[in-house]
Amino acid sequence: MLQAYEGYLDKGRVYPLGSLAGVRGRRRVIITVLDEPTPEESTTDWADELQKMVMDSGDEKLRMEDFPRANFTREHLEVRP
Repeated sequence: MLQAYEGYLDKGRVYPLGSLAGVRGRRRVIITVLDEPTPEESTTDWADELQKMVMDSGDEKLRMEDFPRANFTREHLEVRP
């Protein structure tokens, strides 16, 4: 059976658009590279964006109100599968 999925190739990694939920285990693939640019937001590396956010927030003053204490006096809920 042959299935087709759409996605992007960036720095040697394939990023599918949508779910590959039906694909299980190791599978042989054929990749077709299209001569078509990707949208700008897809080409941004999330790790680079995170690093920029960390660097930009280096001079922020932390306040105690930003870190409320956890309330451990509540009754715990037991979750069963």
